[in-house]
Amino acid sequence: MSSTAKYLTVIITVLAVNQPGSAQSRYPEAAARSNVPGAQEREAADTILIAPQTRSLDTVRINGRRPLIENREGKTILNVAGSILGNGSSALEILSRAPGLTVDNEGNISLKGKQGVTILMDGKLTFLSPAQLTSLLRSTPGNTIQTIEIISNPSARYDAAGTGGIINIRLKKSAAFGTNGNLDFGAGYGTYHKSGMGLLVNHRNRSLNIFGNINYENNRNFVDLNLRRSTQYLQERTFFDQDARQIDKHNTLNYKIGIDYYIDDSRMLGFMVKSYVNNIRGENKIKTLLGYSTDTYNQYISATNVDKRKYKGETYNINYEVARDTSGQKFNADLDFAVIRNKEDITYNNLFWEFSGSGSSSASVFNNVSPSSIKVLAAKLDYIYPFNAGVSLESGFKSSFVRSDNELRSTNLIDGSWMDDASRQNRFVYQENINAAYLNLSKNLSSASVTIGLRAELTSSEGESVTLHDKTARSYFDLFPSISVNKNLQDVHDFNLGYSRRIERPSYQSLNPFVYYIDLYTQLQGNPALKPEYANSFDISYQYKKKLTLSFGYIRTKDAITTTLITDAVKKTLLLYEQNLASRRTLSAGISARLTPASWWSIDNDFTIYRRKFGSPDLMGLPFNNEKTTITLNTNHTIDINASLSAELSGNYTSSQAYGTYVARPIYGLDLGINKALANRRAHLKLSINDVLDQRSIKINSAIYSQDYQLAQKEESRKFRLTFVYNFGSNKIKDGRNRSGSSGSEQGRVRSGK
Repeated sequence: MSSTAKYLTVIITVLAVNQPGSAQSRYPEAAARSNVPGAQEREAADTILIAPQTRSLDTVRINGRRPLIENREGKTILNVAGSILGNGSSALEILSRAPGLTVDNEGNISLKGKQGVTILMDGKLTFLSPAQLTSLLRSTPGNTIQTIEIISNPSARYDAAGTGGIINIRLKKSAAFGTNGNLDFGAGYGTYHKSGMGLLVNHRNRSLNIFGNINYENNRNFVDLNLRRSTQYLQERTFFDQDARQIDKHNTLNYKIGIDYYIDDSRMLGFMVKSYVNNIRGENKIKTLLGYSTDTYNQYISATNVDKRKYKGETYNINYEVARDTSGQKFNADLDFAVIRNKEDITYNNLFWEFSGSGSSSASVFNNVSPSSIKVLAAKLDYIYPFNAGVSLESGFKSSFVRSDNELRSTNLIDGSWMDDASRQNRFVYQENINAAYLNLSKNLSSASVTIGLRAELTSSEGESVTLHDKTARSYFDLFPSISVNKNLQDVHDFNLGYSRRIERPSYQSLNPFVYYIDLYTQLQGNPALKPEYANSFDISYQYKKKLTLSFGYIRTKDAITTTLITDAVKKTLLLYEQNLASRRTLSAGISARLTPASWWSIDNDFTIYRRKFGSPDLMGLPFNNEKTTITLNTNHTIDINASLSAELSGNYTSSQAYGTYVARPIYGLDLGINKALANRRAHLKLSINDVLDQRSIKINSAIYSQDYQLAQKEESRKFRLTFVYNFGSNKIKDGRNRSGSSGSEQGRVRSGK
């Protein structure tokens, strides 16, 4: 026996002899007899009963924090649940300061300069128009978000929609056994009040998981807008100077209820329903000066536009899953049905004053009501079969049916009575069917993995302008290949290469040829000739010790769908009109690094530079080109002041950049948050200040030589918010599942008139 083994034997023997309750300590005479020759053999024949004793050890709590930003295998993950600022920000504000992301004045998101980004919520799109989605993201509190996944080149398993990539917002859902959840209350103030509350509850045992959450937001905010422009018609030039303030009051309620029944160890049946109601009451006061020079205006228009908007939707999901743990096979079936009902009711009150002559005045009052309904039915099947030697095959099918019915009813106030305006009546019906199938083949090697995928989609659509008695029908078939290669060397160096071909279809309302009024001199019109845009995207990245990441990307988009701002010189109006430009190209490079200057201080930094170019051989009768190099800087500091007090500081900057037919000027901001842990870390009190310097504003000007306009838009961005969060119940043995559903790309293309 070795010396080490002898020492261990002696230590164990001593501990056993002196352990309270042992036979030797309780019966010393027996220990003495055991030293007599032959005594051990006689004692062995006796029966000795030792009563077991239970001891309670002190609870050991291990506190850790996931990094705020993680980069792995071509995916960037924001752990919002661990962010202090997440509790005082909306989902849109979190996205606007995420690394590599930029948000334009309409709320559209770009990823490293790539436009056409698709937004998912819990793996599913939202069924909302761009304007409605922006409104939902503004009213979704950050404390309901678990993580945000940013994927530049999704695999063939995902819908091909989204030329700029995918952003998946995963909401919080507890999957612990027992009954648990969290409750939060928040109140804030900027220029106007903010308030909200939420409840998440989960109950789970071996055969049943019941979960649900409900959130309510009551916010009031404003948007200031200044527009200066001029129009030229023959020898006459007209100048406009417009100032507006839109004040909106949002009341948003959304909930989710679901149940998962575990039939046995390998089969599960689930049902879930999600619903949201977003009521908005707004008032837009607009002052417009018109004249033949910037020094002399001869007409003044005072407008007060009052609007009522209601967005309501329900989604029902049935899910069946079979997972064979022994073989790794997995089968999943999803059936989704969604119904969305929207209604916008806007009254335009315009009062005209003539500065010249007699100084007479006149009025124009009209009302637009635009109800719409969207129905979506989607089903999908996914199957994973692992072969030997690290090879697996993933395949699936999906079929979706969409019907969108949009109507516009317009009336004029004449001599105190509302009269129908037949020239502005409109009804547009759109139907679409997409059938898709995909294959993914993956191979895992000792230090590398390769996934090759191919997705096929057959699209059939028909848009009918009932008012104009015009139909546009299309049918097209596309293949979307993808590839991902990951290489790891010595657990220190990681390489990733990704490629995908993707599509962006026009939003449903973008095909509607009718004119929709934003105000008296600003209008929006759909384009039935819009074609889908196609993109080929490449990305390569290198990561060192999971802390330093270098990335490069290139994307070329054909027939890029672009919102153009076109001046009508005769009507003196500004028209927002979507067109297919010939191409959009973006070349990008980035570096992100996680630093820990001290044990109590961690820093996440991101620097991205990209050059974006828009081009068309013929736009308004002339060749068009708009390109610019842009840099984005993001820094996030997490500071542990003591065991229960921490702080977070975030700053971001985006330089001037090209957007379709206009150029956006630089934008920057600074955010601060403080967290105090209470009640043994079950409760948290969080204070956040968004846009501390109150500097976030969007300014754009035309990139078309013949167009003259400058727009400045400032939202209520500096806000103080105090949030209290309490976590209750059990947190044992987590084993959750995420359900993505089958209604993929259909959900993000419903577009309202505004």
